[in-house]
Amino acid sequence: MAGTTTDLERQLSELLEQERFEPPEEFRANALIKDLSVHEEAAKDPVAWWRRQADALHWFTEPQQTLNDENPPFFKWFEDGTINASYNCLDRHVEAGLGDRVAFHWRGEEGEERDITYAWLLEQTQRAANALKDHGVGTGDVVGIFLPMIPEVVVAMLACARIGAPHNVVFGGFSAESVKERMEFSDAKALITVDGARRKGKVAGVKAAVDAVGMPVQTTFVVRHTGLDDTPMGEGDVWWDEALAAADAECPAEPLPAEHPLYILYSSGSTAKPKGIQHATGGYLTQVAWTHKYVFDLKPESDVYWCSADVGWVTGHSYIVYGPLLNGATSVMYEGAPDYPHKGIWWELCERYGATIFYTAPTAIRACMKWGVEHVEKFDRSKLRLLGTVGEPINPKAWLWYWKVVGGGNCPVVDTWWQTETGAIMITTLPGAQAMKPGKAGTPLPGIDAAVLDEQTGEELPRDTQGLLALRRPWPGMLRTLAGDDDRYVQTYWSKWDERTYLVGDAAKQDEDGYISVIGRVDDVLNVSGHRMSTAEIESAIVSHPKVAEAAVIGAIDEDTGHSVAAFVTLEGSLEGTDDLVLEIREHVAMRIGKLARPKRIIWADDLPKTRSGKIMRRLLKDIAEGRELGDVTTLRDPDVMAQLQGKVKERAEDEA
Repeated sequence: MAGTTTDLERQLSELLEQERFEPPEEFRANALIKDLSVHEEAAKDPVAWWRRQADALHWFTEPQQTLNDENPPFFKWFEDGTINASYNCLDRHVEAGLGDRVAFHWRGEEGEERDITYAWLLEQTQRAANALKDHGVGTGDVVGIFLPMIPEVVVAMLACARIGAPHNVVFGGFSAESVKERMEFSDAKALITVDGARRKGKVAGVKAAVDAVGMPVQTTFVVRHTGLDDTPMGEGDVWWDEALAAADAECPAEPLPAEHPLYILYSSGSTAKPKGIQHATGGYLTQVAWTHKYVFDLKPESDVYWCSADVGWVTGHSYIVYGPLLNGATSVMYEGAPDYPHKGIWWELCERYGATIFYTAPTAIRACMKWGVEHVEKFDRSKLRLLGTVGEPINPKAWLWYWKVVGGGNCPVVDTWWQTETGAIMITTLPGAQAMKPGKAGTPLPGIDAAVLDEQTGEELPRDTQGLLALRRPWPGMLRTLAGDDDRYVQTYWSKWDERTYLVGDAAKQDEDGYISVIGRVDDVLNVSGHRMSTAEIESAIVSHPKVAEAAVIGAIDEDTGHSVAAFVTLEGSLEGTDDLVLEIREHVAMRIGKLARPKRIIWADDLPKTRSGKIMRRLLKDIAEGRELGDVTTLRDPDVMAQLQGKVKERAEDEA
């Protein structure tokens, strides 16, 4: 138990002074990896090391060549081997007698429960694959998937993989226009969607919204989920359950070249046009399987693993679907929001299903901090043995709260850095072999060459010097190109220094122990009076103040200093912002970073503008701070937040005048 709020704040303040946290002795004693010999082994010959890791998969044709790097940056892995992702996730486990093992404990938003076994997934996936073929989908045809967090989304993905049809999953919170755009860009032949989706007790008609914008596909499969009576069904529309019932029960997995595209996933870029990240099969499966097993210290016979992400993001692809199923894991899948039907639902489900491994985002952790420890502590979390974070750098205060409150100080925390483009985790700590450092992701994983380079020369920088994070060697799970745009692929990622060095786009530092702190996107670095400062670093300093729950920092144009620091700050509980607290926070930041980092303006915010996935939209905050017309707000979870913030900024400006 963390004790009272005051006790917890005192404990966290004291812990902020502690740089290293060793894994518990019991955890280390039973860990799959107990020392760093695996790093040493991989360093001798990374390519040969990755080839050995590929042996964990089932290959129809064993690859004889591991890496083809003759045409950089178009690298190829295991290209003469043949493999199938669906077979590796399902058939081999069922054939080994594990058909009755639960793949997913599924929980619906309104409390419905289904235990999805490997045998059920295999049976449904084979029928779904045949249904796709019955409606003209073949190897190489792209299939769009626009579904909520329901078991059918896994079936749909694996059915596509079974026949070699690359899937293009779109996050369920996106608009129908965004779906249409992604279907057009990828030239999708079919779309798998749903009658309606639920969110916090409300039902939205998804199929009707999809129809309203006109999907450029030949066939639309519709999953019956919410039972909406008025779901429109026209020519080319097929009910998912009816299509599966009419399909043959057996569909052998297609042996596919390792470089066959497994999926396309669209990611935001610096231009208005999304980037279609394209991943191949063999290399991606190799890296995802290894990282899921060893980063999370997975023991599939006893662990219950839960990644709280949405399957529409790469985290969901790699660590809800492919990684766990490749390793024969039992997972939790929850349809709803983290605060519905109550703010303790995650911890209630951890207790109910006996979750042992929990993987979530810093944004979610900060929300839980704001809601209060009572929502966590009323549920039994004693079976948890490992925690993980993903999605953005986590500040030390949130890391410590997660470790202390959720894990009771007994669970290692793996802070994982990776991207849609990398496909799998690249930088973190191996939980049984390395100490954890709050605010620092960790070291590059075995077989990965990540370094902090000088922006101009591309030379590796001395330790504790900020530079650009780069990957200097190809890795199996890497993107192969941007769908339909090889030139943009080269220009975006491989043109900064040379065609063998991948530009991550993040600023970073590496300490004397080799631990990398990912500071934030390069365009999130402010230049104040000639000094470069990271918004993430300033945010971390602000939220380390005991009265602050969350903060978002932007650089506002300033005639005197180039940029000035503006901070939108949400306070803990029912606290109210005062002029004295503004001074307190400014001095707090000055003490932790320096006077130049002090926010020139602090705007109190009841909430911050976030996308449905929880990402803070800093560009909108910049629009408000600089008095510009607001950009696109259609992807916001709560568009009303913007009007509230505009009012707060106006009030602040009047007070300052």
